[in-house]
Amino acid sequence: MTAAPNGATLAGAMTGPHPHAAGGEVLGHPKGLGFLFATEMWERFSFYGMRALLVLYMVRSLLHPDQVTAVLGFATLRSGFEYLFGPLGIQPLASQIYGTYTGLVYLTPIAGGWLADRVLGRRRTVILGAVLMAIGHFMMAFKPLFLFALLALILGSGAFKPNISTQVGGLYPPGDERRDRAYSIFYVGINIGAFFSPLVCGTLGETLGWDLGFGAAGVGMLIGLAIYLAGQRHLPPEAPPRRVIAKRPPLTGDERRATVALVILCLLTTLFWAVYEQQGNTIALWADGFTDRAITLPFGRWEIPTTWFQAFNPLMIFAFTPAVIGWWARQAKRGREPSDIVKMSWGCFGPALANLLMALAAWHTGAAGQASWLWLLGYFVVITIGELYLSPIGLSLVSKAAPRSILSMMMGVWFIASFLGNFLAGWLGSLWSGMDKVTFFLMIAAISALAGGLIRLFDAPLRPLLEGPPGGAPGDHRLPEEQS
Repeated sequence: MTAAPNGATLAGAMTGPHPHAAGGEVLGHPKGLGFLFATEMWERFSFYGMRALLVLYMVRSLLHPDQVTAVLGFATLRSGFEYLFGPLGIQPLASQIYGTYTGLVYLTPIAGGWLADRVLGRRRTVILGAVLMAIGHFMMAFKPLFLFALLALILGSGAFKPNISTQVGGLYPPGDERRDRAYSIFYVGINIGAFFSPLVCGTLGETLGWDLGFGAAGVGMLIGLAIYLAGQRHLPPEAPPRRVIAKRPPLTGDERRATVALVILCLLTTLFWAVYEQQGNTIALWADGFTDRAITLPFGRWEIPTTWFQAFNPLMIFAFTPAVIGWWARQAKRGREPSDIVKMSWGCFGPALANLLMALAAWHTGAAGQASWLWLLGYFVVITIGELYLSPIGLSLVSKAAPRSILSMMMGVWFIASFLGNFLAGWLGSLWSGMDKVTFFLMIAAISALAGGLIRLFDAPLRPLLEGPPGGAPGDHRLPEEQS
């Protein structure tokens, strides 16, 4: 769920300036880390709160004939989708819109990084992004502005994502061992926001009105912006925008081969993201219409709100990360820790197994029945473990193996893989209402298993290219200005 935003994190950490920030330290880290942590937490609260509601809002309300005519520009958008994919009903169209929105969220950070580097600087770009996102969330409460709201959120996220995270690296001087721990702390903030947002925004949207759910997301973004503005003097000093691009030395043969290997891996992960992103799409629809969400408590029966299932994944990231890291450490002591590529392969088999569980749930309950919510609990357990094997490992691999001179560009390739995967997720989700659910989940499982098999197949030829020649990995190459 939460790893993609860290692509820019690693790039910024390794390529940007890292001067000390003013203001002293708290618990062994610069004070600025606390402000960045809280800002990112509230931004993720707003993003995932809106995301938890989006498909349900479109399917239950917005896209119905008596409602959708009020949406400005909707006829043009629908015509474009139906030109590409044929006639679309309410649910398929909602999935296509969802996939396009989430896909573009992962594409625009490339432009946001350029805007900060060449024109505005990071701080002003972050502020611009936060303002656009707050406006977008509040616009979601007004049906006619729905498409303009999504556009504001896409542009705002693109400006915000790459530039808030790169400032974490700027708090520490080169070689400071605290930087890795700082990003781990920052990652916790991402997941805290992602955990609480479905509980707050989702509950408000489902029970009291969609506009209140979207409005709560907007309030969360404004809180994050206020925290960011309050912490300005504790953030790293701004480097002047680089309006002239310096010449880079040509890549060596080893670097070119490593770059090709990374591109292949990134393209293969597109299939993983297409399956993984069903969580906010078809899995939300399964939870809403095909799941018995009732729990018997001492004081009576209580039904889990549909949007609360979106909180399972970030909660399990908290729970499972120490265990997974500990398992790798034990494997390393015995000399049996898998390579990064093999870990990524296993990561793809996680969503495959999770969707096999859902196929079993659909088969067990039949066409008209409702499955226990415990099937979804099992789904999220397995898919979260798969995420931990692929997403952070892939980011680490890019940061280690990509040539320093094109590291930011290679992180952009990682973003593009998520972008393409989300588009594919939208198309796959559009098949939901027209397919038997057992068949649908088996298809999704097969796609993820195919990705895992292909990545495992490429381990032998790609591993030497990514590990590089004796004496250093391809990513060890440094620019002349970095060698002093």
